Amino acid sequence: MSIYEYVLKRRDWSDFFLSEYKWKVIIIVNTATWCWFTPQYEWLENLYKKYHEKWLEIIDLPCNQFWHQAPGDDNEIHSFCVAKYNTSFDQFSKIDVNGENESPLYTFLKSQIKDDIIDWLKNRAIMAAVKLKSTTCKNEWDIVWNFTKFLVGREWNVMKRYDPTFKPQEMEEEIEKLLA
Repeated sequence: MSIYEYVLKRRDWSDFFLSEYKWKVIIIVNTATWCWFTPQYEWLENLYKKYHEKWLEIIDLPCNQFWHQAPGDDNEIHSFCVAKYNTSFDQFSKIDVNGENESPLYTFLKSQIKDDIIDWLKNRAIMAAVKLKSTTCKNEWDIVWNFTKFLVGREWNVMKRYDPTFKPQEMEEEIEKLLA
């Protein structure tokens, strides 16, 4: 399967076909509004403003699986992000990224990047501690926490996976290469 065969739910529960983003560079990120990584919304928005006209898209998928850090319904989460971080990129309905109700998109994403988790070694101690706190991270390649980022190239391939400690602005060089 290709990433463009997946369908997400918008905040109003209408279908969004990822094929609408064909030929674009995409950042897919599971987010939460009450997480210590929530300030990354600001950096994601900065990347979006800088590169959106060059065909960068950001898919924001709120996830409440990690210590219930994405409380509220989809519209409350969206209102918070707009008010606090002035986000303008696409935010979709809440999903699960691990476990029994895992989004098929995340099953696919995790299957594509198994030997290239950026900064896992650099941040091994931090992420190992976080993984211990995660009750949904059961398998080796599960999402450990909120703000895990996947970078998808124009050729429909999942290029990289970045752990939550990896700052979005540090993705800029790779994004520029993919947009060139």
